[in-house]
Amino acid sequence: MTDQLETVRRTGDGARPGSPADTSNAAAAVSGAASAPNPAPAPDAPAGGMHASYTPRTPLRGPGEEGQRRFYVSVRTKFLAAGAIALCWVAFSVWLALPWIQTTSNLVGPVSAVVLIALIAFIPGGLVAFLVASLLFDRQPRLRVERPTTGVTVLIAARNEAEGIGQTIAYLATQDCEGTCNVILVDNGSTDDTVEVARVQAEAWNLPLTILHESRPGKNNALNTGLRSVRTPLVITVDADTVLHRSAVRLLLARYESSPPDVVAVAGSVLVRNSRQSFWARVQEWDYFLGIASVKRMQGLYQGTLVAQGAFSLYETDAVRLVGGWPDAIGEDIVLTWKLLRLNCRVFYEPLAVAFTSAPEDVRSFARQRSRWARGVIEGLRTVPPWKQPRRMARVLTAVDMTIPFLDTAYLIAWLPGLVLACFGIFWLVGPMTIAVLPLTALAYGVLFHRQWHYVFKPLGLHVRKNWFALLAFVLVYQILMSMASVRGYVQELLGMRRQWK
Repeated sequence: MTDQLETVRRTGDGARPGSPADTSNAAAAVSGAASAPNPAPAPDAPAGGMHASYTPRTPLRGPGEEGQRRFYVSVRTKFLAAGAIALCWVAFSVWLALPWIQTTSNLVGPVSAVVLIALIAFIPGGLVAFLVASLLFDRQPRLRVERPTTGVTVLIAARNEAEGIGQTIAYLATQDCEGTCNVILVDNGSTDDTVEVARVQAEAWNLPLTILHESRPGKNNALNTGLRSVRTPLVITVDADTVLHRSAVRLLLARYESSPPDVVAVAGSVLVRNSRQSFWARVQEWDYFLGIASVKRMQGLYQGTLVAQGAFSLYETDAVRLVGGWPDAIGEDIVLTWKLLRLNCRVFYEPLAVAFTSAPEDVRSFARQRSRWARGVIEGLRTVPPWKQPRRMARVLTAVDMTIPFLDTAYLIAWLPGLVLACFGIFWLVGPMTIAVLPLTALAYGVLFHRQWHYVFKPLGLHVRKNWFALLAFVLVYQILMSMASVRGYVQELLGMRRQWK
């Protein structure tokens, strides 16, 4: 598969990555004013650094300097070390939990007792221990290329996004990347003024914009229609309700050009932009900032980011075409990423390439979104099962996803009832080792909060909002609702129920 990709790179329409892009047939520019003032900060986006270019605080490491570091620990060694720490934690947990296992065995039998306790304590504890160790080992490689000049196409699929598409276009127009940045907007049957708002905004900013139309419903259809018009070697997808930090596109390109040749995609960092709109959006702000980001950092460390999310990610155009474009799936970005990994290629993550997207503002919309995400995981596992991943670390990471549906189900049917019983001193299902997972999780969040603040927000000039009540809700009730929504999604997928984009 890797040989096929190299052949496509040599014979495809796009220029080779890292070389000047052929943009003569790229998206046609619309006429407009030659210059315009910086856009006013979006009312829902963090104030401060959104419009300031990122400049590294320390000089970039040049080619050949990698070997001058005093100590170097390979990614494989970190992976094995984190795995060893997780196994030690599980072994210690089993030893401490022997009385608990015996008590539960008297109620449900030995096999059921071991399975239940493994699902609600041992496996979650091992995964959290692996996550904590990985975050402590994580050292993001320095960028070798600070200001890439490779041309790129930004692809936006939109349906009834008139309210937010204007800001998305404005923030794209003020990106500080030095190469050509063309934008393709694919309208997927909008019934509002999405196209007109985008056209007017692009003209005001003199932004190269091509508008295409795709009448067949489905985000994958819209993205694939746009893909056929891409003439640059790299393509970036951005959701129509997402705004980018001024250096976001440049940093995605810089990470790609600073990476090994077998890297075919780079996922950006996605945070919440509308946390002022509702309490539930503020709760999700912590999930994006801590939960999702921690998993992304861990997977990025092992060069197997499992979701190059459609909201903001970079892909090699030829690689996407080689795997057939975006699939007809509710989790089209998940399945696409796993197909790219199956090419024996790698997917990186750049935490400094920050985008802000709109999160659901009420619990009902949140539940629908997380049900879709859960269905996407099942689609990915069905399309590319772990044993078909050629790289060992990607195989392990995707295998972990196979346990998630069982963990979510056990959380609802065993952990929550067991927690109620534990409050009355009855430790049939929830015992001391289950509670021990909580400080481990707090440690993981603490490590990531430090990393996010000192190595992402502070360098970019962004600020963390002090939403302490939302943080408390995130810790106490968020997982309950997320597991309920996920289990609903698993059931929907198993029953083959109708899929919806939104």
